[in-house]
Amino acid sequence: MVFLLYMDDMPALKILLAEDEREVARYLGDGLKKTGFAPDLAFDGEEAKNMIKAKVYDVIILDMIMPRFSGWQILQWLKQELKLKTPVIIISAQNKVKDIERGYALKADHYLVKPFKLNDLIKGIKTVWSLAQLDQNDA
Repeated sequence: MVFLLYMDDMPALKILLAEDEREVARYLGDGLKKTGFAPDLAFDGEEAKNMIKAKVYDVIILDMIMPRFSGWQILQWLKQELKLKTPVIIISAQNKVKDIERGYALKADHYLVKPFKLNDLIKGIKTVWSLAQLDQNDA
């Protein structure tokens, strides 16, 4: 049986949003806060890696093109080196099928192509987090 939790049932999820375009990051971060999430913002890949080392997140959102470390490098580090089970959502302007396939091959949980609506990101967060909870309960 599959179910998704409604926002009222969800805790204030700790979200890491790694996006180098500061205006986009702040817009998304503000929208996530208003929805009841607790987002932290990273503006480059190195900052994102340091934040991941320092804090446990419920969902990680990665832009693929960032300075210092790309989202691709961070995703690979998360899933292959750290073996982290935290759900990862990719947000990227890279919209070719090969890019999307690469994201899923590296074990991303969801891929959103820019531009997207804030509501699409919120739905994605709810979905990947809920599915991760089901996986934990089955383990």
